[in-house]
Parts: sequence; structure tokens; C-alpha cells
Amino acid sequence: MAKTPAQRIKKHGSKAVLPQHQLPPVINPTTSRSPQKAQSNSNLIVIAGVVASLFLFWYLHLLTLNQMTQLSGGLAMPDSLVGGFSVEYVGDLRAVMDDDARGQLNYVHKTAGTLFPLIFGFSWLLLIGTNVSRKALRWAMWAAPLLFAVVRLWGNVAIDTALASATPDAGAVALASTLTVAGWVLFLLSLFAGGAAVFLGRREARQSARQAAAER
Repeated sequence: MAKTPAQRIKKHGSKAVLPQHQLPPVINPTTSRSPQKAQSNSNLIVIAGVVASLFLFWYLHLLTLNQMTQLSGGLAMPDSLVGGFSVEYVGDLRAVMDDDARGQLNYVHKTAGTLFPLIFGFSWLLLIGTNVSRKALRWAMWAAPLLFAVVRLWGNVAIDTALASATPDAGAVALASTLTVAGWVLFLLSLFAGGAAVFLGRREARQSARQAAAER
């Protein structure tokens, strides 16, 4: 039966021969990530974010807000009016929407109306960040989705405030209308920035591939 290190020392003293023990390496070299693998993981996250954004846009604007017209006598919700709306329109909308209908619109703003701008803004930040290498250009293109998220969230609150008053306030309606128009403009600018970022990313990838081929 093999003796333990303590038994060897007790028997042989300083002349005891102790077996050498080697600890396993802390880092597993097989788990190291290559730049290509890291880029692939980033692309998967971006694709998932873009798909989620498209789904939420469809759910919010094409499904939920469109169904809300059944509670407003066919009048469109303020969020859907790309060109904005007037005090008279808000007055007409409030006249046909009871407290429950306005409560449902407020609930939509707190759920899908909040998730859509946040997920869209985050996804577009990743989309631009993974495709645009120049820092100044990247920050300039990030401005549209960042402002879109802020404006849309602010617009949700402004619309609910404008509809909450028994007599529509001209200032509150003007603010809600301005934020709605600005939100749509920033949304279109964000789509353009995202498309431009993908184009720039592919062009840089082709240039890098040509340079690598030339160096071989």
C-alpha cells in the first residue's frame, strides 16, 4: 500500500522523496475565441435584435394600434399619424374614447410602446457599432436611434397627457404632435443609418479581403 507524504517524511526525514503533483491549467486553450467567432456572435445578436424590432413594430403599429380604432369610431391613434394632429382631432378622439379605451391605449404605451423603441434603439446601436469602424462616423450615426428612443418614450407620455384632459390643451397637444412627427422622422433616419452601416461594413470587409489576398 502506497505511503502518504506525511508517512514518508516520518520514516525517512529530509531524505523522503515526495511525488510531484501538477495542477491542471486554469485556462483551457480550446475555449479561446477567435476574432471571426466573436464577430459571428455579434452578428447573431444583431440579427436577433433586428427581428425582434420588426416584430414589435408589426405588433404595435400594424396590429394593436390598428385594432384600437375599433374603440375610437374608426379614428386612428395619435401614434400612427405621421403628419401629426390638431387640437380638434384630439377633441374628437377623446369624445369617442371612454375611460376604458384611453386606459387601454395607456397600457399599450407602457408595454409594446415602451419595448419597441428600447429594443429598436439598442439593436440599431449594435448594428451600427459592428459595421462602422470610424469612431466619429459611428457616433454621428448613433444619434438617430438614440434620439428616436427618447422621443418615442416622451411622446407616449405626451399623448396620454393630451388625451387625459377633458378640454384638450393646445400646448399639450402641440407637444404630443411634435414628438410624434419627430419620432417618425427619427425612425426613418435610423433605418437609413442602419442600411448605410451595413453597406459600409460590407465594403470594409471586401477591402480587407482584397488586402489580405494581395499580401499572400
